[in-house]
Amino acid sequence: MTTASKHAGQAALSICEALLLAMNDRGLLPEHEIVGVLRDAAATHENAVGTEFETENHRAVADLINAIIAGGNSVRRL
Repeated sequence: MTTASKHAGQAALSICEALLLAMNDRGLLPEHEIVGVLRDAAATHENAVGTEFETENHRAVADLINAIIAGGNSVRRL
């Protein structure tokens, strides 16, 4: 992956997290719905098929999403 691609991925993640937080703060999506969105995204990557390299990449993405869920980064837990 190129440096530009890594930066684009980090920017996209930051934007998505900010949007999820804003939706929760404004009462548009409750915490359980946000966690559900993240779980669905993780499951998509956990169930992806392809070459060994592709599968490893999907697994890494799923692990990152699951870490976000565990850390509460995208929801403000009281």
